[in-house]
Amino acid sequence: MKRMGRARLLSIAMLPMLAVLPSQDRAQEPAPDRRIEIVAERFSYFPSRIRVRRGTTVEFVLTSDDTYHGFFMPQFGVNLMIQPPGKDATTVRVTFSEAGEYVFECSRPCGAGHNTMRGVVVVEE
Repeated sequence: MKRMGRARLLSIAMLPMLAVLPSQDRAQEPAPDRRIEIVAERFSYFPSRIRVRRGTTVEFVLTSDDTYHGFFMPQFGVNLMIQPPGKDATTVRVTFSEAGEYVFECSRPCGAGHNTMRGVVVVEE
């Protein structure tokens, strides 16, 4: 019998495990209640103030008009990088279960005005 390399043996042994991993295909997810496009540019987000109703699932579609930026919402464990122009949009879904104000801010140093780059989602009853 021919000897099989350890790496190949491990990869073959793991094939059945891959079949039980959940699919991350967006086509199987329910549609969000709202889709909001946010553009990051020069220490600002557009829009920077967003209003939604409690219980709303929002899909944020994030793009940049100048350089790399971040999108940080600590209440939801979201910390993403927004790609510069010409790259794919970054998307994330958040469900706002509780009324209140939820700040999002840039988490990637992007210049002198980085510390002022913030926005807010206002969740109403």
